[in-house]
Amino acid sequence: MKRILSGIALFLAGIGLAMAAVNINTATVDELDAVKGIGPSKAKAIVEYREKHGKFKSVDDLKGVKGFGDKSVAKLRGELSVSDEAAATKKK
Repeated sequence: MKRILSGIALFLAGIGLAMAAVNINTATVDELDAVKGIGPSKAKAIVEYREKHGKFKSVDDLKGVKGFGDKSVAKLRGELSVSDEAAATKKK
């Protein structure tokens, strides 16, 4: 019974990680490329923009990156974040 419960717990933890929003301020090109709607060239453009202009203040700041407009940012909003939720949790 313990193995079954452990398996279920691991499965649910994996789902939670898979559904977590990708932080555009810390993600690598590969992590961004894994997001549906962002290919390798857009992922690279995000990282280059971040290196040149500094951290994003909001997901809407992606509109400054070549290849992103209102529609694409709206579609990606639920998949992306700009905050470090782990650090926010530690501060509490």
